[in-house]
Amino acid sequence: MKLFVVACCMVALSASTSASRAQTFAASDPLAAFAALLEENPPAEASGTALTLEDVERLALAGNPEIAVAARRVAVAEAHVPLAGALDDPSAMYRGWGVPLQQPWNYNQALNMFSVSQTLPGVGKRALRTSVASSGVEVAKAQLDQVRLEVRVRAHKAFDDLLRADDEMRIHDQHVGIARQAIEAARIKYAVGKVSQQDILKAQVTLTGLAEHMIRFDHDADLARARLNTLLGRDPADPLRVTGEFAVLSPLPTVQTLETLALQELPDLRAAKAAAEQSHTEQVLARKAYVPDFTVSAGYMLMQPTTNMRNSYMVEGSMNLPWLNHRKHDAEIAEATVQATEQDAELVALRRAAFGEIQEGLVEARSAQELARMYHDDLRPQAEATLQSSVIAYANDKTDFLDLLDSQMTVINIDLEWLQAVADFDTRLADLELATGAPINLSAPPAAEVKP
Repeated sequence: MKLFVVACCMVALSASTSASRAQTFAASDPLAAFAALLEENPPAEASGTALTLEDVERLALAGNPEIAVAARRVAVAEAHVPLAGALDDPSAMYRGWGVPLQQPWNYNQALNMFSVSQTLPGVGKRALRTSVASSGVEVAKAQLDQVRLEVRVRAHKAFDDLLRADDEMRIHDQHVGIARQAIEAARIKYAVGKVSQQDILKAQVTLTGLAEHMIRFDHDADLARARLNTLLGRDPADPLRVTGEFAVLSPLPTVQTLETLALQELPDLRAAKAAAEQSHTEQVLARKAYVPDFTVSAGYMLMQPTTNMRNSYMVEGSMNLPWLNHRKHDAEIAEATVQATEQDAELVALRRAAFGEIQEGLVEARSAQELARMYHDDLRPQAEATLQSSVIAYANDKTDFLDLLDSQMTVINIDLEWLQAVADFDTRLADLELATGAPINLSAPPAAEVKP
């Protein structure tokens, strides 16, 4: 690739000095630089087996660090469930009554009491706390599924970007052979003076555009490879190859079908629904604040030696009085109510946003699909026919070198636009998957494959 760019610079340098030597072909051949520019230099193959889209998604789900973090959040939420409904620790107490001040060490003359007590929450509170914690687990699991979905879709898009860059290079290389033939024919005509110096300079600009393509393709491939390696949990600089084909499939699902799928499968909506249920449970739990908690105690009492019954026991019960602190509990109930209504509103907003993303993604997918069909069915055949006609006409001195190059660049540009359209279509399907939370199943066979 670097040799390709260096050759372009050599072409520019040779063109600036070729005017004084344009009279004799044997002494100077400006088109020789163009021929070198188009020499086949296949890129070095990256080590390792090429990965398919299924391989990429599987590796991303297994090795992505974001998924690992979300999975630990689920583990934390699950570990909290047994704690939410657990009783407070029991307490033990010793109490010495009536210890003589003149003999503070004489506990034999005191009333000694040993007791154990336990606080019991009001009826229904423990179950509600457990329910709130369980809802938190459902939220964490739905968030984990959302992270998995986002990672899978991002890996899909990075795969598409890398595959498109590889296909762009392949399409470019397919036209090198035709360009090389044109250069060889032009060298012969230059020798007999049928190609002017002005045409050579104009051709230089056209052919340098091929170098610009390759620089951009390399840039896109390197970025996609680094992004994909990161999603796979690997070093961004690791070598990576992918294999596969784009396809334009039809028909696309209807909006109603996708919306129904989103309501059933989208993790964000499931998380919002679980969060809304959790907030309503917390609202019920806040109202339970007016249900008093009880503390029960039982103990053994060792009486003074002067008493007839020195050994005895005691029981005790107490409860809090929430009605005397109504300002606090009313504020807690109001806060829980506001939080519940906020979660309900967020659920509605997320549902509408998902429907909007579905509509936008469907519009974009249909547009990319129509563009791909137009390029494949109309523009590409027309441009290729024009190129073949130009090649024949140039060989028979019916057209000039610049027309031939222009025809070839038109075909290259249309091929690249077509590839961009089919890649966009596949990317829009990934967007629809992100908006619905499930793969988009298209039953129809491919309408057009990428391989030209």
